[in-house]
Amino acid sequence: MESLPVIDLPLEPSVSESEEPALSKGRYCFVSLGCPKNLVDSERMLGTLALDGYTLVSDPDGADFVIVNTCGFIEESRAESKSVIREMLALKEQGRTRGVIVAGCLPERVGGSLRDELPGIDHIVGVWGRDEINRVADRLIGDAEEQRELFRPAPIRALDDRARLRITPQHFAYLKISEGCDRTCTFCAIPKMRGKHVTKPIEQVVDEARELVADGVRELILVAQDTTYYGMDLYGEVRLADLLDELEQVEGIDWLRLMYLYPVNFTDRLIETIASSERIVPYLDMPLQHINSRVLKRMQRRVNRDKTVELVDRLRSRIPNLVLRTTFITGFPGESEAEFEELREFAGETRFERMGVFTYSPEPGTPAMKLDGHLPDDVKQVRRDVLMADQQAAAFEFSDSLVGYELDCLIDDQIDETTWSGRIYADAPEIDATVYVQGNGVTVGDLTPVEIVGRRDYDLVAGVST
Repeated sequence: MESLPVIDLPLEPSVSESEEPALSKGRYCFVSLGCPKNLVDSERMLGTLALDGYTLVSDPDGADFVIVNTCGFIEESRAESKSVIREMLALKEQGRTRGVIVAGCLPERVGGSLRDELPGIDHIVGVWGRDEINRVADRLIGDAEEQRELFRPAPIRALDDRARLRITPQHFAYLKISEGCDRTCTFCAIPKMRGKHVTKPIEQVVDEARELVADGVRELILVAQDTTYYGMDLYGEVRLADLLDELEQVEGIDWLRLMYLYPVNFTDRLIETIASSERIVPYLDMPLQHINSRVLKRMQRRVNRDKTVELVDRLRSRIPNLVLRTTFITGFPGESEAEFEELREFAGETRFERMGVFTYSPEPGTPAMKLDGHLPDDVKQVRRDVLMADQQAAAFEFSDSLVGYELDCLIDDQIDETTWSGRIYADAPEIDATVYVQGNGVTVGDLTPVEIVGRRDYDLVAGVST
């Protein structure tokens, strides 16, 4: 399980509706839900539709059709996806849109039963049908009744994510370096939806990075289901350090940020590469899930407490100014009060700068469902709340320690004439803190030196350095 920033938006049109091409095949609205890996899939679908002559509009009301790219990760995300689908189906029933296409992880998770539950859906497209989304749209526009479900087997080679129509701000982008996962964590259904781990070749990743930089990207955020496993299937060994060496040479990148690093395969060379880099920010997103060795074994994480502590100490001692983000699960089946207290003590001692906590979600078809010792929801929630309350103190302490320092801030947005929002190296988009910057001469997308002058809850307040 990992951090889950949710992107939920009718996307801005690629051209204004008054400038719609005369030969447009149709007007559509797109809603993207879920994690950054899903966002990359959304951008690839948008690019495919744009190249085929479809026009993106921002309002589903009046569009020829709507596409909802869903998340199926946990029950909460599935419920959110279905809620959005129902909202779009209501528009269809009122004659305000012609059809609804549902794509992504939810149909991959539940298959054709989704149309049984929500019969108004016109077409469903699994994760691996994304590059055929234009053909599905053609069938909807053409009122074709055949092949209303499109599922493809997981590929043996990584899909090409180039030619995307990006929906992130121009100055940052997610760069997916592999797909799928070979881990067998007992709580997780991702391998059922995303298949086995498939590495994207180094040359292909670098080409995509160059394409993104040419489009104005200054921060590349590397994502995968299991980032540290990169290369094992394709090259017979982990090669994340080699990939980072190549990306380091791409002119125009200011920041490289690493997400979803499984706490295995942290070689000395990888740590040295991160520590010595001028472009890799000292920020590592490493979901640990728990610290108690018995719970980790039941989770089938293939790591124990001693190895985890040793790794955290090694990272802290060798990477200057390191910010560690992690996630934990509370209330995993059989977690005792003492084992939870051990997790709480570990988190308190480690002082993670950034942390998220999930309550255990019983996912149908996962091995954890068959474990004994399932806990009541209120126990899981109380433990989560306690851990997050502890974390608040650690996060505030870290933010306070930055006051008085001058740091580079990537400006994400303008709030008013003299106020801007952005992020320092310690913060990934959507899931971490914001820096509110006061000053003049600032431009969105700039890497601007600022002086941290205070804290506003989790966020920071800064002034433009003079």
